[in-house]
Amino acid sequence: MSAERANLDPHPLTALVTGATSGIGRAVAKRLAADGMSVVVAGRNAQRGAETVDEITTVGGHARFVAADLEDPVGIDRFAAEVGEIDVLVNNAGQAVWAPTEDMKVSDYDAMFASNVRAPFFLVAAFAPAMAAKGSGSVINIGSMAGSLGLATAAAYGATKAALASLTQSWTAEYSGRGVRFNTVAPGPVYTRGSPRELFDAIAETTAMKRAAEPAEIAEVVAFLASSKASYVTGATVAVDGGRTAI
Repeated sequence: MSAERANLDPHPLTALVTGATSGIGRAVAKRLAADGMSVVVAGRNAQRGAETVDEITTVGGHARFVAADLEDPVGIDRFAAEVGEIDVLVNNAGQAVWAPTEDMKVSDYDAMFASNVRAPFFLVAAFAPAMAAKGSGSVINIGSMAGSLGLATAAAYGATKAALASLTQSWTAEYSGRGVRFNTVAPGPVYTRGSPRELFDAIAETTAMKRAAEPAEIAEVVAFLASSKASYVTGATVAVDGGRTAI
């Protein structure tokens, strides 16, 4: 559905995308808006959030920004109340700190688990019951190939993404019988704003396709899983990693 078509629909689906102020999150927000969804852009940086909203609304889409510090568990209930009822939840916000195990700081370890595991857990707790009550909904968790591969210096980060994939399976058992679908998208290396592309090139060479992805390529898979076209897909981890986990 185009953004123009969405303007004729008085009741478009609403999608919440966390970490939507840049990178994969921004690409996902724009892609879901292009499908006619009203998008809640969540993030810490209000200026970048406004940029995402502007990119959506200038082409006829619907979006609004809601500030969020999802590492603060106390604030999640307040955040959920401000967001209101949603149909799609994309748990994209997260942190990635790569370091040798002996060099990992406790503060970085705790921050990764807070943002990559605890925040998605309590966002699902906040939104999934209402989805189940109405009998429909889709939750897409943004994982990583690091959750299923042993990568040097990624022990802690990989553990958070493995945990998220495990949560996806458990939530499928808990909620999919009541119409809520849960899936994980597990990207490989992705070129994101603010990081030199060269940083991703070495990892990209380990993939079957010998390149990193653009954020929009990840967003296409998320959009499919969020749509009715994926109506029988739940509990899956979809690798979008250029074939890295296949070889």
